[in-house]
Amino acid sequence: MATFDTTRTTYGSATASSRFFAAISAVIATVVAWNDARVTRNALSGLTDRELEDIGLTRGDIDAVAENTMIR
Repeated sequence: MATFDTTRTTYGSATASSRFFAAISAVIATVVAWNDARVTRNALSGLTDRELEDIGLTRGDIDAVAENTMIR
């Protein structure tokens, strides 16, 4: 059976490296969110007014939907 010692804390470079990788992860997450919003905006912009009406949207709602700020 394996056990883990969880009482030790890490000091020094582990903290610096974890902050570095957290910053990289944040940048990647921002780029992914931007790309998702771009793809959503382009897909909704390609629909006709009738198709948007069928799903309960107007042209003015596209940016809010793409940025996930629309409240329903």
